[in-house]
Amino acid sequence: MSLRMQTPRRPRKLKADGTPRARPVDWEGQEQAVLIRWLLGEKKRGELVGQLYDAIYHVPNGGQRSKSTGAAMKRQGVKSGVSDLVIMDARGGWHGLYMEFKASPPHTAPLADSQHDWLVKAEERGYCAVLAVGLEEAKWVLEEYACMGPSYSHYTKAPIGGTEWRKG
Repeated sequence: MSLRMQTPRRPRKLKADGTPRARPVDWEGQEQAVLIRWLLGEKKRGELVGQLYDAIYHVPNGGQRSKSTGAAMKRQGVKSGVSDLVIMDARGGWHGLYMEFKASPPHTAPLADSQHDWLVKAEERGYCAVLAVGLEEAKWVLEEYACMGPSYSHYTKAPIGGTEWRKG
């Protein structure tokens, strides 16, 4: 039998009447997890939108962190406002898709200026940039994006340096 030391939890802040405040709920994170689970299901069913599952990823930019962790992440390239979900699948003439995801009402947080600016930058650089409020709108966006034909480059790709990673 192993004994583990547990670090005591910081006590919750109290309301004016002295009762503890409820722990905050990550509505956005919960809905986004449902979206990704839905997309995986669509892949398993062989639906067109399911093809995006292998090309989508989440950028974990938010959340509570210590000052030192936040500073280290900034040095490593974390930027404020980067969209929550990125699809590295070129379709409909776009290079890919940046989706800023917000929870369904009444839990929708306002779009921060840095998030708005990132969507503008992404669109200016040839990416489809979308704000999706809630699970149903996000599904609709992904289905619409999946229906767009693949984008192909008509130009020869110039070689660039780096360590060779391709086999063969």
